[in-house]
Amino acid sequence: MSDSSGIRLENVSRAFKGRDTIVQALDNVSLDCPAGSFTALIGPSGCGKSTMLRLALGLDRPDSGTITVSGRDPAEAARAGLTGVAFQDAALMPWRNVADNIALPLDVLGRKRAEHAGTITDLIELVGLTGFEKALPGELSGGMRQRVAIARSLVTSPQVLFLDEPFGALDQILRRQMNLELQRIWIKSRATTLLVTHGIDEAVFLADRVVVMQSRPGRIGRVVDIPLERPRRPEIFTAPEFHALQDEVAEALDGH
Repeated sequence: MSDSSGIRLENVSRAFKGRDTIVQALDNVSLDCPAGSFTALIGPSGCGKSTMLRLALGLDRPDSGTITVSGRDPAEAARAGLTGVAFQDAALMPWRNVADNIALPLDVLGRKRAEHAGTITDLIELVGLTGFEKALPGELSGGMRQRVAIARSLVTSPQVLFLDEPFGALDQILRRQMNLELQRIWIKSRATTLLVTHGIDEAVFLADRVVVMQSRPGRIGRVVDIPLERPRRPEIFTAPEFHALQDEVAEALDGH
């Protein structure tokens, strides 16, 4: 993976006009996510997390500042298939089976699915859905649908992966299982990853560093490095060093 396959925001600002006021969603934010890194964004509602993600995805434009993804304009990177994304809602096409849903980005980009058949098969195995290739979304559990969404986000072999609370709708037990699965998948793909989450434990478990956002105006309050060895085992959740990092992130969220 080249050094240019990261995410970089430089002095980015974005404001939205309300009925009676202007909301400064992001104010002069700079963030560098190096190639192959895993960064988690956490903060209160309205702090600009989702705005930052939309800008990096090329779905919106900043009022000022610059954003590059894999060394390109975000929209250009998306059109080139260099980025993948998974949201809280798996948003699967109900009439498409598992394999066809995973292949959707290939269809959108006009790529020949037959040339990626091996990739689709490998991804189905990677996310633990072998045997469910022909299953429709209505036949899958919530966790299985999110596995399909993760596989779909990886089908173009993206250099950069964006995750917007992909497990936010799952219960705590399933969410923790999916955190373990996502770590395993990420270790294999090594895509530069930016995760938006409200879960402190999820952020500390998955990320190399946690970026704590503050609101009004949206800005980076603190960056907490996570020096835990990988792969991270389930028992890390009860380790003193894990709880110390959770406390550090929590204090930063409280503005201390």
